[in-house]
Amino acid sequence: MSAQPIEALYASAPDRIAQARRTFGRPLTLSEKIFASHCWDFGRQKWERGKAILRLRVDRVSMQDVTGQMALLQFMHSGRKRVAVPSTLHCDHLVRAESGSADDLARAIRENEEVYNFLRSASRKYGIGFWKPGSGIIHQVVLENYAFPGGLMIGADSHTPNGGGLGMLAIGVGGADCGEVMAGLPWEVLHPKLIGVHLTGKLGGWTAPKDIITFLCTRLTVKGGTNKIIEYFGPGAESISATGKGTICNMGAELGATTSVFPFDSRMAAYLRATERADVAKLAEAFREHLVPDPDVVGDPKRFFDELVEINLDELEPHIVGPHSPDRGRPIGELAAEARENRWPTRITNALIGSCTNSSYEDMRRAAHVAAQGIKAGLKAKMPFLITPGSDRIYQTIKRDGMVDTFAKIGGTVLANACGPCIGQWKRSDVKPGETNTIVSSFNRNFPGRNDGSAATLSFLTSPEIVTALAFAGTLEFDPVRGTLPDGRGKPFRFTPPEAEELPRDGFAHGEEGYEPPAADPESVRVIVRPDSDRLQLLEPFKPWDGRDFVDLPILVKAKGKTTTDHISPAGPWLRYRGHLDKISDNMFLGVVSAFTGDAGKGVNPLTGGEPQPFTTIARDLKARGVRWVVIGDENYGEGSSREHAAMSPRYLGCAVVLVKSFARIHETNLKKQGILPLTFKDPRDYDRVGAQDRVSVTGLAALAPGKPVTVTLKKPDGRTETFEALHSLTDEHITWFKAGSALNAAQGERT
Repeated sequence: MSAQPIEALYASAPDRIAQARRTFGRPLTLSEKIFASHCWDFGRQKWERGKAILRLRVDRVSMQDVTGQMALLQFMHSGRKRVAVPSTLHCDHLVRAESGSADDLARAIRENEEVYNFLRSASRKYGIGFWKPGSGIIHQVVLENYAFPGGLMIGADSHTPNGGGLGMLAIGVGGADCGEVMAGLPWEVLHPKLIGVHLTGKLGGWTAPKDIITFLCTRLTVKGGTNKIIEYFGPGAESISATGKGTICNMGAELGATTSVFPFDSRMAAYLRATERADVAKLAEAFREHLVPDPDVVGDPKRFFDELVEINLDELEPHIVGPHSPDRGRPIGELAAEARENRWPTRITNALIGSCTNSSYEDMRRAAHVAAQGIKAGLKAKMPFLITPGSDRIYQTIKRDGMVDTFAKIGGTVLANACGPCIGQWKRSDVKPGETNTIVSSFNRNFPGRNDGSAATLSFLTSPEIVTALAFAGTLEFDPVRGTLPDGRGKPFRFTPPEAEELPRDGFAHGEEGYEPPAADPESVRVIVRPDSDRLQLLEPFKPWDGRDFVDLPILVKAKGKTTTDHISPAGPWLRYRGHLDKISDNMFLGVVSAFTGDAGKGVNPLTGGEPQPFTTIARDLKARGVRWVVIGDENYGEGSSREHAAMSPRYLGCAVVLVKSFARIHETNLKKQGILPLTFKDPRDYDRVGAQDRVSVTGLAALAPGKPVTVTLKKPDGRTETFEALHSLTDEHITWFKAGSALNAAQGERT
């Protein structure tokens, strides 16, 4: 990438930052400096954490091949001939892990040819950089090529915050946000609150960057970061490599955080130079005072952060989280007893390292150091050991430096440079369907069904080096830090702590990295979507609001417990249909547990009764009758992935209102973008008042206004009514989206 836009940003930022200090009347955190530098209209911008809506100018947009399909389909409605900001698309999600890198990649290209051709041609036509299948996982490729200190990026993937490892505010969003920014519109986000994480001490021994974020997830929980930025600082931050920082920021998405960020330091500069961006490193070094929090913030952080967490890295132990939630954690030494107490299968069926979270050179070198110890002791992995390099650059380098051979000697298989098992693209044959089993990985997310489509798989997350040691033991009852294993001669063997360079001493190797630039003559490029395709479908605009209250709407589903976007719109084999709204809608609520029946993915038709049937079947019946419907949800509804299909499918099949105890940030925004009314119970106990045969009315919509509650009335089967208030976070612009039927409709209306 060219350093000129970065130089221009750095040239204009000091005045903006000084203006922000005057406006706020105090020193600034790093996040505040980046927001001030990217404010769309500083003179009209209101600043109030947790309440104001920020309108921002974005430096870059990134998309992957699944969410990117819908983002491009929406962008095509804008009528623009070229994207307004630098943008890239990365083919990483559609590669299914099955038999190894070469076979899996060839199969993916064959099976997804139509989609890849669409994405390639649209990228060439509209000025988007295209990274072909096998080139790497979006976040690793962005870190290696595009992320830079002090920048602001949005990406159609929830783990976009990986870019915070290079001091960038990189934020996961839905595809509609990407489409609008690429069309030249400002990007809007709720002004996040700030959590400061003060790091002291230094990582050492078995403790890795992954342990900082697994510890933090355990402490703050999956909704502890909602509408907040996690800003790390302190002497401990300087002891962590840039890629280690990326790991921490990447998995900050599991806190529900808007994003996470580290201040610029010499480790970032070293990584920029190692990835052939010495010009960017030089600019950042000259601009350094604006890429770190002000000294007063570091000296007295309680004055500047809404919450403060202290972590002494000298005392931090290796952690492991799971099963079923990334905030269910403990130090590795406590896992064995907890597993026995909960009767989790302690035998590990698969061990997996890599992913966008943990596939850096340093990660692979530390894992290989552990593997080499096992080889010397006469050991092999006791189960399939799968390695996912984050990019072609990483793969070529670890191959050159002997790590691929080391992993092969313990029985390892290298998968394609793609998401694979981390996103549910994993075809297993080692367990029976529905068989309870345990896996360990260095991935970022472990909701039921996340990795292999089976809710019976118990998934535990930890660092790559701990995963590698556990692969030799074959059981959760082994503590690599303190325990011993019988070596090849039956004698007790203890691993020594892993060692590694953070960057390759001989530089990164190069291969077929897979970048394709936009066409020089875009008018000659045709973007083809076949009318009879079952993979791609051009979008039709949703109908505008008719101006009337929602009266006596039936309830399609009342969700019980954790309801992630994986539950609402599962991935795995369904990734195939992410560009076809009608087909993908057949997976709607497939994993959602009904509070009325206890079934997952099924409910009773509120109009006709009868036996439980799939929610999507009921929704299509209601849609055919012209009846819109309501969803009732639990806490942190919609946590997890950024996939906007979890909002688009309900809208397409007739959802009018989603009423929950609380929302995850991205999903609530996605609902607003698609014209669904997202409401929260003013009193969460009102959730218990909602019955299966109730009819729901939401009234006073003609007077819908920011900060003004709406009235919800439940009509019981016997004719009784119960009324309560519900809250919303709609701004004036969000209300415009609702009235227009979607944000896309509203934007088109402005242009016409």
